[in-house]
Amino acid sequence: MKRYLPFIIIAVVLIGGVGAFFALSRKGSSGNTNSAFAGSTPAAPVSKPAAAQNSPAEGLTRPNVKVSSPVLLEEYGDYQCPPCGILYPELKKIEKEYGEQVRFVFHHFPLVKIHKNALAAAHAAEAARLQGKFTQMHDLLYTNQSAWKDLEDPRTTFIAYANSLGLNVDRFRTDMESTRVDQVVAADLQRGQAAGVTGTPTVFIEGYMLRYEATNPDGLRQGINVMLQKKATS
Repeated sequence: MKRYLPFIIIAVVLIGGVGAFFALSRKGSSGNTNSAFAGSTPAAPVSKPAAAQNSPAEGLTRPNVKVSSPVLLEEYGDYQCPPCGILYPELKKIEKEYGEQVRFVFHHFPLVKIHKNALAAAHAAEAARLQGKFTQMHDLLYTNQSAWKDLEDPRTTFIAYANSLGLNVDRFRTDMESTRVDQVVAADLQRGQAAGVTGTPTVFIEGYMLRYEATNPDGLRQGINVMLQKKATS
């Protein structure tokens, strides 16, 4: 037995070394799980949830860089969607924080099978856009989500919002039911489906989809900061 002991020790050491190598290799290959993005190419579909972010949102500040054009952030949202309602004030904060460095675009993605009033709300927002008040109606729909989401017919409430914004109410009422508005919402839905959107909120930054679990203040700032650094000019 003593005769073979040195060989046994060498074998154990080798096995341990190989095991450590594979462990480190696996760790290295999964090192990108903290990335906010779902894929390495624009409009990549969500594959799996991102790992939780390591740093608090307040630790991710806007980088001190200049860009020739703003970073594009696109949200596919549903006005009746509770997570969208939660994300809304965070996006407003980020919009104010980053200013002209980020351009925000909202696309309609009403989940009509589970949110009975989402489509009507999208129509209300687009009807308001035709009178130059999309942002104001967008804000009212989200800040008052709990007031209209369960109504049997929310259109009366939306008309009241239009009146409070000083819109031509008769035109607004007609536009809400128009083919023109319906086509805009339908086009957003088709665009989202083609890009791999399956739920809301879904956010793209410069065409890259954020992972679901990174769609939070921390993940949004991380994604924006990465793209600002990429677009930085001297």
